[in-house]
Amino acid sequence: MNFDDVLAAGRTGNPLVFTSDWAQGRATFGGIIAALVFDRMESVVAGGRAMRSMQVSFVGPVTPDVPVEIDAEILREGKAVSQVQGRILQDGEVKLVCLASFGGDRESAVAVNPLPAPEATAVDQCQGLPYIKGMTPEFTQHIEMRWAFGAFPFSGKGGREMGGWMQFREPPEVMTDAHIVALVDAWPPALLPHLSERVPASSLSWALDIMHPRPAIAPGDWLLYRASIDQAGSGYGHTQAGIWTQQGELVALSRQTVTVFG
Repeated sequence: MNFDDVLAAGRTGNPLVFTSDWAQGRATFGGIIAALVFDRMESVVAGGRAMRSMQVSFVGPVTPDVPVEIDAEILREGKAVSQVQGRILQDGEVKLVCLASFGGDRESAVAVNPLPAPEATAVDQCQGLPYIKGMTPEFTQHIEMRWAFGAFPFSGKGGREMGGWMQFREPPEVMTDAHIVALVDAWPPALLPHLSERVPASSLSWALDIMHPRPAIAPGDWLLYRASIDQAGSGYGHTQAGIWTQQGELVALSRQTVTVFG
């Protein structure tokens, strides 16, 4: 199932099974889980209200090939902003909780342009992360990443930055906010180049803001991602990232708290 197939299955309202081709180690890729919950949350909100900010807590791993339930409820719907909660449940246990704020446009005297996108090597000159069964996460057969910043995971080279270009290997019909959610979480934690051998690492919490009005993104467009480490120690790391179009337009801002078992 490609990403659009998974979205369509999630929209039926029936229990959903994530197949092993979307796995990340023994669990299901967190980006697709968060994207499915976001999509359900967006469906219960009044029209004309875009997702401005969401906070995700990865409570526990979602096992592939075991049915999950996705639910969403409106906590408050004001004149301009809707506050929504979404969850993923598996075997009766909560695996993910998400809070998101959806807001319509309003008139304001405040207008500040975003900071410019970083200079990056052209896509066709960047080294890609190929899908290699048994070596790279299974979900990378659906999402392509090409390195423009920093070193590869587990290279032992350190550094504070990581990132590059990203897109779905099979372009979707339309690039929605749900597609952006999945792509942003595809990148490994920026801490991993500090390690010289493979150890488990996972996102503990994630905050994502999507800019609206959102720049136009065609299905085959590449997006640029750059993450930097704010601080790391005692088995945890704190990173922030920006996402831009190929034209340098800001698309989203991301912050993560990551656990590293090594």
